[in-house]
Amino acid sequence: MTTGTALAALTALLLAGCSSSGTPAPDATTTPAGTPVAAQPDPRGLLAARVAVAKDQRYVAAYTLTVQGKGPRSVLVSVATDRTWRVDIQGGALGGTADVAIASRPEGMYQCQINPSGQCVRVAAAGKKLPAAIDPRIQYVFVSWLDVLLDRQVPLSVASAEPLAGTSAPCFAVEPGVTAIAPPIDPGTFCYSDKGILTAAKLPFGQLMLTGEVVAPPDTISLPAPVGDGSALGTATPPPPKPSASGAPSAKAVG
Repeated sequence: MTTGTALAALTALLLAGCSSSGTPAPDATTTPAGTPVAAQPDPRGLLAARVAVAKDQRYVAAYTLTVQGKGPRSVLVSVATDRTWRVDIQGGALGGTADVAIASRPEGMYQCQINPSGQCVRVAAAGKKLPAAIDPRIQYVFVSWLDVLLDRQVPLSVASAEPLAGTSAPCFAVEPGVTAIAPPIDPGTFCYSDKGILTAAKLPFGQLMLTGEVVAPPDTISLPAPVGDGSALGTATPPPPKPSASGAPSAKAVG
């Protein structure tokens, strides 16, 4: 090998060594200029953090429920110190014509008619879902759906959403997994304050908006009427009364 050839080979070897030991190529977490790229926030994690605070809250809060084609309704949520709870829903039964409360106590779940002659009916065991025909579903927003939003094993799609009108709290769009046969939560938008209070929610049954101040809870919830053995009221609009033989509506029909 000539001197020139050896020198060329040595130069090529040195250049190869410098190339392999030089500055590594930027990885996926840096820009070409070497500036670190901020990690994108995880919407589901951000929502879970607020829901975790919400789960520990005890309070009484008033909401307005807006249902398309109907006037605004009031909803009063009471989560007591002992974890019993009650949700009073204006127009929560009989197609919006009857006011009811859904209440949970250790001895069971109750539907209560809110009127001077009303009664409470035990409709399910404590912590269980109500029969579909009498279930207004609004109460789940404040109780059982909190566990769903916290459980990473539940297939949910969560994305940041634009704040709903009337709230400045962060909002999140939630969709249950398409593979769920019986979705554990309704699709919708949920907005929570830093203190874990639901400030607004948009769901298939309507839009909830916090109204007024959140106040301290009672030690335990009380039922708004005595417990009886009658029938619970359904959520659907009752059928029109059947005419009697004389052509006038039957007095026995539900109005």
